[in-house]
This record gives sequence, structure tokens and C-alpha cells, in this order.
Amino acid sequence: MDWNRVEGNWKQVSGKVKEQWGKLTDDDLTQINGKREQLEGKIQERYGKAKDEVRKDVDAWYGRQTWH
Repeated sequence: MDWNRVEGNWKQVSGKVKEQWGKLTDDDLTQINGKREQLEGKIQERYGKAKDEVRKDVDAWYGRQTWH
């Protein structure tokens, strides 16, 4: 999985992230800035999910994207 593409295109990708995880705020997205660990941490915080569950959710979301 090449997460660098997400980091490099964060401004475009962040809209898709917000569609998937609507509880993330614009400030959250700015702080995350394409970093996977930050994204997973914010999802955990906002949704109260376990780290392993969040990692699987992010993997599944990434796998569904057509741009990677």
C-alpha cells in the first residue's frame, strides 16, 4: 500500500476522507495533513473505536479508492 499518494494529494483526498468519516472536522483534517497515524488516531478519538478496527477500516477505505 502506497500511502505516499495520500500524503502528496491530501487536499484532494481529504474530501473523500470527510465523506467516509464525517465526524472529522476541518481542523482535524488540517492536523492530519495526510499522515496515516494521525488519521487513525483522530478516527479513534471521534468514533471511540479500537486501534485494530480503525486500521482495518482505513485499509478497506484505501482499497476502495480508484486513484491509487
